[in-house]
Amino acid sequence: MTAPSAYPRTVDELIPHARDLADRLGKIPSRNLLMTTFKVGGPKAKELLAALMPAPAASTAPEPIEPEPPAEPILPAEPVAEPAVPPAPLPPISADKTPDLGIARPSAAPVEPPVAELGGKPERKRRPVVWPVLILCLPAFVAVWGGWVEMGRMTGFGMVKPLPGIADNFEINTAITLPIGVETYAAYALYVWLSGLVDGAARKFAMWSAIGSLLVGGGGQLTYHLMVTAGWQTAPWPITAAVACLPVAVLGMGAGLAHLMHRTAA
Repeated sequence: MTAPSAYPRTVDELIPHARDLADRLGKIPSRNLLMTTFKVGGPKAKELLAALMPAPAASTAPEPIEPEPPAEPILPAEPVAEPAVPPAPLPPISADKTPDLGIARPSAAPVEPPVAELGGKPERKRRPVVWPVLILCLPAFVAVWGGWVEMGRMTGFGMVKPLPGIADNFEINTAITLPIGVETYAAYALYVWLSGLVDGAARKFAMWSAIGSLLVGGGGQLTYHLMVTAGWQTAPWPITAAVACLPVAVLGMGAGLAHLMHRTAA
């Protein structure tokens, strides 16, 4: 250890001794060890410690990389112009034959000229002929009418004065209400059902009421002919009661069908 001198030494003089001390220790001595060894104060020990510290390595910044110049675009090779081939000469056109150029032509179907160009009127859709049906219904109408009128006579229908006190001489046979009511309603309900004029509840009601009216009409005709062949002059009371209710039933079915048709149209 170096002996203390009579006068204080400077930091520059102590630096070599401090480095020797660091070499012996194998490490950088602490500030307190420097103060004790060299009998110096804190500021000088701090300067010695700073002198013993290795200098920071200079930062080596990466050299900037210069961008490479863009590659020149590769232009496509210019096509070599080939010598133009002259077109083949067309075959001579004769007066009686058309040259075949190898082009497929569609077969042209004969086009009929429109009706307007011919000066005619467009054809209208013909309506079905229905008048033969009226001829077929005429015999059935006579038979049904006569059967219901006689059925009414046998069940109590007869001559009445509909306007008493007003026209006493005017009389009407109430038996005609049966064919007019039952058969007319059956025909009209059948028309409403099959014509497609209405749908929903009205069409369903027309279907079932038409079927029921036709069955009642057929049953009435059958009952009348059975009574006639049996020689009856008057109908038994169950048949009389059923026939007497027919006008009221027809009135109710007609009013119901009318209301349903009105509601469907609205």
